[in-house]
Order: sequence, then C-alpha cells, then structure tokens
Amino acid sequence: MKKLFPVFSVLLVLSLLLAACAQPTATPTETVTLVVWDQFYRDVESQVMETLNAEFEAAHPGVKIERVVKTLDDLKVSLKLALSQSDGPDVAQVNQGRSDMGAMVQADLLLPLNDYSAQYKWDERFSTSVASRNSFTADGKTFGQGNLYGVSPTAEVVGVFYNKGIFEANGWAVPATFDEFEALLAEIKAAGITPISFGSLDGWNAIHEFSAVQHILVSPEYINDFVYGVNNVSFDTPENQEAARIMQDWVDKGYFTDGFSGIGYDDSNKLFKSGEGAMTITGSWQVGEFLTDTDQTFGFFLLPANEGNTRLAIGGVGIPFSIRKTTEHADLAAEYLDWMVSERAAELWFGTGTLPAMPLPASTVVEEGTLSTDALNAWNTINKENAVGHYIDWATPTFYDTIVAELQKLFGKTITPEEFTAAVQTDYAAFLAGN
Repeated sequence: MKKLFPVFSVLLVLSLLLAACAQPTATPTETVTLVVWDQFYRDVESQVMETLNAEFEAAHPGVKIERVVKTLDDLKVSLKLALSQSDGPDVAQVNQGRSDMGAMVQADLLLPLNDYSAQYKWDERFSTSVASRNSFTADGKTFGQGNLYGVSPTAEVVGVFYNKGIFEANGWAVPATFDEFEALLAEIKAAGITPISFGSLDGWNAIHEFSAVQHILVSPEYINDFVYGVNNVSFDTPENQEAARIMQDWVDKGYFTDGFSGIGYDDSNKLFKSGEGAMTITGSWQVGEFLTDTDQTFGFFLLPANEGNTRLAIGGVGIPFSIRKTTEHADLAAEYLDWMVSERAAELWFGTGTLPAMPLPASTVVEEGTLSTDALNAWNTINKENAVGHYIDWATPTFYDTIVAELQKLFGKTITPEEFTAAVQTDYAAFLAGN
C-alpha cells in the first residue's frame, strides 16, 4: 500500500485539476452601493432603519446600503453641497419647505418622482394634501404643487405629552379647552411641579412651542396661505401677537423648566422622561423615546382650543426621502424609497411608537390606552377634522433662521410681542416681494 500511495495521489491531483479546468469560472457578482443619508439618529429610530436596510439588502442580492446618519442641523448645513457632487448620496432625507427642498429644486439637485409615484402607486398610500407638502414646481418657486420630490415614511403631530403618574397622583384630568389648559398650568405650578418641560438652547423647538398655541388661534386657511405664500397674508396679526404674549406670560409665571434657555432639546426630554415636569409640548416622533429607559408612564393629547376656534395642530408627514438627480442608480433608489414607505416599514415604525405616514397592515393590533395609540388617535383626529397644520418655518428660505432668532428674543423678553411679529413679517414680506 505504501508503494501505491504516490501513484494514487498523483492521479487524484490530476483528476481534480482536470475537473477544475472543465468547470466554467464563476463571475463575481458586482456589488452596487447605494449611499443613503438619513436623520434617524435616535436609538429606536436607528434600529428601524438598520432593520429595513438589512431586509432591503437581503431582497436585492448584490446591493449594499451605505448608511450615513446625520442630525437635522447637519443635513441643513451639508446636504445641498453633497447633492451637487458626483459621489454625493444617492438617497437623502430632505427637509420640506423653501429653505431646504425648495432651494435644492431650484438648484436642480433633486429628481422628480412623478413617474415613480405612478409606477409604485404612491398616490394610493398618500393623499394629495400629504403629497403637496413634498411638492414644488420645477423652478422651486411655488410650494405645494408641481412635481413630487420626496416620500415620507412617518407622520407627525405636535401636541402635549403628560406624565400619567403625576396627573393621577394629583387628580388632574386632560383639559378640554385652552382655558382649562392654562388653569391646569397654574395648578401644577402651585403644587411645586414644573408644568412644561422645555429647553430652548437648540432654537428650533421654540418654534413648536409658539406655533402650537398660534395654531389654535388662527384658521386652517390662514396657515395654508401663509406657508404656501398665497393670498398675501401677513405674520403681523393680532392672533400671532396673542400667541407671543402667551409665551411671555408662561415665562413670567414660571411654567417652563428653570433655566430653559440653557437646556438643549434632548436634555429637556431626558428630564421629562425621568419625571421632571408634568407635561412637555413636542412632536409624536418622541413616542418611541418615551416608551424606553424610563419608569414613568406617559400619555398624549392635542392642545385643546376654546369654543369657536379650530383644534388645528402642527402636523403632517416627516422628513421625506429624495433622490439625487445625477445618481447612476435612479431605479434602484426608487425601489429603496418604495421600501421605506411599504406596509412592512409602517409596521416597524408603529412598533416603536412612531406614526407611519402610510397605512398599517390590516392585521396590525392597536391596543387602546397606550402612548402609541394616543398619538395615532391624535393624528387620525386632525386628519378627520381637516385640521392638519404646518411647520411655519417652511414659509420662506430664510424663515427658519429669522424666527429662531426672534423667538430667542421673545422668550428672553428683550422684545415685545408686537416687535416680534413685525420683525418676522419683514422677512416674510421681503420673500413675497421677490417671489
């Protein structure tokens, strides 16, 4: 046997070599990389994105998602330049409004999605009013009509989160009118508890604080006209001055967190999660965060209006995904957008407490009395009542910077409500004159 072994070994090697030569050489699968920028940086949001991306890759062999996570502020600063580069993101979340999406449409950086919308039947998932929030004319000048430039995976409504434990311990109920809401603020303050957890250091969330009150003082027609820049409305109105006066009144009465001007948005939310503060006014995107890493139990309600006023609430759809116009992978990018607004995506988002913009699967179980369902009911209510408002910083390309700066002065009480509305109107009037 020892003598036969070398011969057998040689024959085996030769047979293997011949077999290898007889087999065709496998061509390696070319990997296509889709670069995606998103702003879902918080833990629960990021987990949804990681899951959806992994499932997209599994369903598309040879495709790799290169995910780049940004904060909203980072996107506002860097995205326009990035989209102008040949190696920029193929897909990115682009904030609605003139200062971001409108400016990028004007610069011819975004791909119109009308054909893809027809192909994937997105109009069956999103109403015309929802789609209009992601639409501009091709020159980027007219907001709310024209081409579709993005699809949003999430919906949003700004309202009041409240600590159920604090409310129950003190016998407080959810108020039915704005007068009742202000009476409740006084009761909470008298009990030695912070009525509204709030930090204005980041600037942008002060817009929501002011605008939540503004929305229940004005009409839906006014908000639409103002944000879309039609019918020559003004910001310098008695209703807006009244909302500004209420903000300063709340400052004077100590209804906000002590030292709120030096507290950031995320830190303010952490304080609220820990039981510091009976309520906070912010958006439904925080539901997922308020369901995790806390021993507190929270509910959500719409800021109530007094009789004779519309229960209008800041709301709409979240920041949409758009496609870079010069991408070499437009069809794949459109498939990715469709994946982001699928029933599967809706299911995952709702599972984290986030409102999906698209319909939930018919099999989804909705449990009443939970924070997630409170937010879903609030969204359904303003939809049914045709009371979905707007983020007013969409109104002009410079409106965000202007109103953030003026709100800092308003909350700091260095200007009057009349001076506040006049200063903001200067920005708005200049835009209308040039548009």
